[in-house]
Amino acid sequence: MIRVAIADDQQLIRGGFRSLLESEPDIEVVGEAGTGTEAVALVKAQVPDVVLMDIRMPDGDGLWATEQIASDPRLKDTHIVIVTTFELDEYVGQAIRAGASGFLVKDTEPVELIRAIRVVAGGDALLSPSVTRRLLERVAGELRDAPDTTQLNVLTEREREVLALVGLGLTNDEIGGRLFLSPLTAKTHVSRIMSKLAARDRVQLVVVAYETGLVRAGRQ
Repeated sequence: MIRVAIADDQQLIRGGFRSLLESEPDIEVVGEAGTGTEAVALVKAQVPDVVLMDIRMPDGDGLWATEQIASDPRLKDTHIVIVTTFELDEYVGQAIRAGASGFLVKDTEPVELIRAIRVVAGGDALLSPSVTRRLLERVAGELRDAPDTTQLNVLTEREREVLALVGLGLTNDEIGGRLFLSPLTAKTHVSRIMSKLAARDRVQLVVVAYETGLVRAGRQ
């Protein structure tokens, strides 16, 4: 069972998310929060697998709440999904630095929302790759003031190649296809890279790929 917490200052949106998610047999909504402070308290109390986090909330916004949750070792297995709009792109860089695991836009189709929650709960892939790529490219300048390659010193040449492809939003299957590896071998490389870089998930690997200059906006 995937346990989900919902944080949004609009009760109507929280209610809509709850109704949608509770119709799924493998998803349980463990609570709702209307402010950043309430969100942090809820997550600490319930330790959900996934948090749907709005950015603009009173009493501690979603960015602050994300940072508080992501920095708590007891919540290392809790994944935060920022629910945003394209008008809020300027906040995305801050969100992934704070520890967000992915992004959704508020007009996302219901089936995509449910799929995204299942994906991020497994920690295996980025959410909505097309949206994530566009958002990351828009904030690439914010993510990397100047390339810092020192983080790459612990990686082998092959692992750097894999990291660059993760930074482009490719799945393990796609990485395997590009590098003529089996999906399992690609997954093993990704797991080792995450361990070496102490990354929470693949989104954090994307951040490193941009920060180190392995990936630049516009690269495919």
